[in-house]
Amino acid sequence: MTEAASLYPPIEQRPVANTICLFDVDGTLTPARGSISPQMLELLSRLRHRVAIGFVGGSDLVKQQEQLGTPSINVTSLFDYCFAENGLTAYRLGVPLASHSFIKWIGEEDYKKLVNFILHYLADIDIPIKRGTFVEFRNGMINVSPIGRNASVEERHEFERYDKVHQIRAKFVQALKDNFSHLSLTFAIGGQISFDVFPTGWDKTYCLQHIEAESKLPGGATFTTVHFFGDKTYKGGNDWEIYEDPRTIGHTVTNPDDTAAELKKLFAL
Repeated sequence: MTEAASLYPPIEQRPVANTICLFDVDGTLTPARGSISPQMLELLSRLRHRVAIGFVGGSDLVKQQEQLGTPSINVTSLFDYCFAENGLTAYRLGVPLASHSFIKWIGEEDYKKLVNFILHYLADIDIPIKRGTFVEFRNGMINVSPIGRNASVEERHEFERYDKVHQIRAKFVQALKDNFSHLSLTFAIGGQISFDVFPTGWDKTYCLQHIEAESKLPGGATFTTVHFFGDKTYKGGNDWEIYEDPRTIGHTVTNPDDTAAELKKLFAL
């Protein structure tokens, strides 16, 4: 257990028993690709004294450290559970849990065909600007960005507005569904500029297996109430599956301020 985690009651002894709050990152705890505010960190700390808390996001742990942690504070000490890449990389009280790999699941041959198709499609897309890092390989998925993940903050905003009109990502996803229907893949649009590709079942609900395993630990809690907060809870958004899952109570939020207001209302913080 990390030193920071020891400042809180053991998970099984939180005042609101058998309850955990899980949070999407972008648009829920932070602005899109932005950093968490001191006010949100303080609110989460107060919440953590009452219930177990965790985040679940599609990005890798390095990016989540940039958004949620600080140069001197590791993100794994700020939450009871940290679920990077939808839980394919997971930590409980700072200790890593079992992980899995997309590349082992899909195999090199099918992976190469998928990426080659994506790169050809990207080359043919005519959008106002393109930057760099169009395909990012992660442990549990690949992330595809028509504009490129190296786009500036303002360029991200511009693409998001353009995409709402021209449906660049939605059309791209449909092309992949049409051409790779023989693979059991899920495509989820998230954030401002990209979408994720991962094995069906490896969406954000993947992290729930770690939550359920808590009860099997010595002295572990049995989570009977799992609150999830996310901004992309519509069908096709990357929060949809966990929001709709019968094991969770889903909350749609529009930004970090909305998340804070919902938490204050639910838990009298």
